[in-house]
Amino acid sequence: MMISRRTLLSGSLAMALVPPGPKLAAGPLIEQRADPFITPRIKGRYYFTGSVPEYDRVVVRGASTISGLTTATESVVWRRPATGPMGGHIWAPELHRIDGRWYIYFAAGDSDDVFRIRMYVLESPLADPTDPAGWTLRGRITTEWDSFALDATTFAHRGRRYLVWAQSEPEIAVNSSLYIAEMSSPWALRSKPTRIATPTRSWEIQGYRVNEGPAVLIRNGRMFVTFSASATDARYCLGLLTADARADLLAPSSWAKTPDPVFTTNAQTGQYGPGHNSFTVAEDGVTDLLVYHARDYRDIVGDPLYDPNRHTRVQPFTWNADGTPRFGVPGGA
Repeated sequence: MMISRRTLLSGSLAMALVPPGPKLAAGPLIEQRADPFITPRIKGRYYFTGSVPEYDRVVVRGASTISGLTTATESVVWRRPATGPMGGHIWAPELHRIDGRWYIYFAAGDSDDVFRIRMYVLESPLADPTDPAGWTLRGRITTEWDSFALDATTFAHRGRRYLVWAQSEPEIAVNSSLYIAEMSSPWALRSKPTRIATPTRSWEIQGYRVNEGPAVLIRNGRMFVTFSASATDARYCLGLLTADARADLLAPSSWAKTPDPVFTTNAQTGQYGPGHNSFTVAEDGVTDLLVYHARDYRDIVGDPLYDPNRHTRVQPFTWNADGTPRFGVPGGA
């Protein structure tokens, strides 16, 4: 595919690859929606979900175009209970179509400990995931340890379905590492977890020692997993893991971490703390799109977790000559 180049900004900012395809609005796609997830186009429609600032519910909206998601009606498909398990913070929902049903993977704390975060699954048999009537709780995803766990994503590859997620492993002195396991169903694991990344580099341990928010790309004979690192302020950024698509994905040695972050704060575009991304494809069926959240200011009063202005943004990305993804800079496409 022919790829054109253009300068995103003058000065020292490097050139970035920009693919042909539909133009997207320069500003946020959806304001005050963090941890954004947009599905592939399914029967002519895209569906969106993400964290709300109140951390109290799961929302879904749908539209025939990416830009249409901005003004689409948002449905509340599930609310946290007033007490007990799942009555705390509700974080990072993802929406997946599996075997003719919809599933939402999300993380939830308890009412008496909002940070006792564990992973849960909702299921709907209905064709329209914005219809609240279809959603029921399938239950909690049980892992090797009863510990802080979040940001589950799922994908199928070579006839097997996998879960990738972030968790605090009791014997590792970090906030969260990344794990993969094979699934026996959309809500249960078949295999033991394999740790594929843990925060060790300087850009992964700013504020907190964090690897979280995995998102999967399968392209050019390789598996790519982007992930978010460090605190959720301007230091938040994306890293990249790579494995051969023919490798044993449950073997730690199959995965290699790119030494430097691949998507970071950029003061010239005014986008700070880009992260917790997902991927989709534009309406032309060709242009790859990076979906992520970022703030349009650096300085935050108080805990950044409770600053509401992490906005959903979408921009094209392309591929380097060596077959790896090239994301450019936030707000620069």
